[in-house]
Amino acid sequence: MSSPKVQQLQLLQQNVENLTLQKQQLESQLTELDCSLSNLNGSPISYRIIGKIMVAVPASTLQKELNEKHEVITLRLQNLQKQEEKLGKNIEQLQKEVVAELRKK
Repeated sequence: MSSPKVQQLQLLQQNVENLTLQKQQLESQLTELDCSLSNLNGSPISYRIIGKIMVAVPASTLQKELNEKHEVITLRLQNLQKQEEKLGKNIEQLQKEVVAELRKK
């Protein structure tokens, strides 16, 4: 059966898989950021890798940058979760429609 609804359902499921992969990558980045932020606590100076060299920077500066990055990633994660929920609802509705079509045949 290759009805347009089945094809659309397959496409939506692929989109959910892509969103799941993106979420996993962002969650991994958040874990790394949390670890980095916890290691910065109490350190007066830290080091940033730029290219092939390490440069000393005040820990407060680096902590501020990491916190900002953490906020951005958190917002992106929330957005992906909303998209995932919306796609899940669309998939559920489409599955009902496909099952209804199959029962009619």
